[in-house]
Amino acid sequence: MSTNIIDLENDIKNQKLNSIYLFFGDEKYLIQEYVKKIKKIFGELSLGINYILLDENNIDTLISDIETPAFGFEKKLIIIRDSNLFKKDCKSQMKEKFKQYIKENIEIINESCIIVFIEETVHKLDLYKVVEQYARAIEFKELKPNEIKARLKHICSLYQVNISDANLTYIIEIAGTKMENLINEIRKLIEYAGKNGEIKREDIEKLTIKDVEAIIFDLTDYLGTKNTEKALEVLENLVYNREPLQKIMITLYNHFRKIYLCQLAIQEKKDIATTLALKPNQMFLINKYKKQSEYFKNFEIEQILKELINLDYQSKNGMIDLEIGLKSILCKNC
Repeated sequence: MSTNIIDLENDIKNQKLNSIYLFFGDEKYLIQEYVKKIKKIFGELSLGINYILLDENNIDTLISDIETPAFGFEKKLIIIRDSNLFKKDCKSQMKEKFKQYIKENIEIINESCIIVFIEETVHKLDLYKVVEQYARAIEFKELKPNEIKARLKHICSLYQVNISDANLTYIIEIAGTKMENLINEIRKLIEYAGKNGEIKREDIEKLTIKDVEAIIFDLTDYLGTKNTEKALEVLENLVYNREPLQKIMITLYNHFRKIYLCQLAIQEKKDIATTLALKPNQMFLINKYKKQSEYFKNFEIEQILKELINLDYQSKNGMIDLEIGLKSILCKNC
């Protein structure tokens, strides 16, 4: 069966739902939006009668739930979150049972149920291949920047609020590419701008919560320009906002590792996006990494990476406080 969002959109537009859907991928916000649309089309829901919720803990009841009549209703909607049936290391007996059941009883499913699987991880092995024959199996990948901007602009237009393309780009750069976060941020900005207002760059700077990786870009800019005071201020703000110190250190390490790989890619004339394993919606990061790679010599980045590895060891063994160690590394390399 065809497996793309266009077919899903047609199902919803024509209000003719397929009997089985398998949703998976990184873009959780879009998955939730389509689940809401399916529930709206399905109509009245009565939990335990024509509306069943399953997960890894009660997935063993799936077949009996399919076969139990939806008393007083034509069909039942079964939503299954994180069953783990589609993982290659799944040991649930239901994996083999459902694979056989769907092959032998698809008519029963078609007549009585709408089943929606929502999975964190899907390996395209035996069960997936069987389910795919009957289901709309759709991977929700993170949207590309232009797709994200189109959705955010549409939301702004619904509230009669204006925003420039440049400012939409800026929101993505500082808030990240996860739609759930971006929706929260754009709604906040819309409320601040008001009807017939405009979202300006200064509003974004004032109100938008920065993604940790965007903050680490700022911190690295200050390191590169030898602005110790500002670099420490960024770190202190992260700590004040209760960002875990271990996460800060790991993010900082990964960031400098990417800068180092960027330097090597430039020297060896390799593709930077491929070297850094950037996703399609992260291409705007290439120029930022290139710019920051110019701040440091190779041996300087190697030294920072070694210091962060050493700090991790020392902090775990109680030899140094992690916050003090991070500040020491910033001061030493500014």
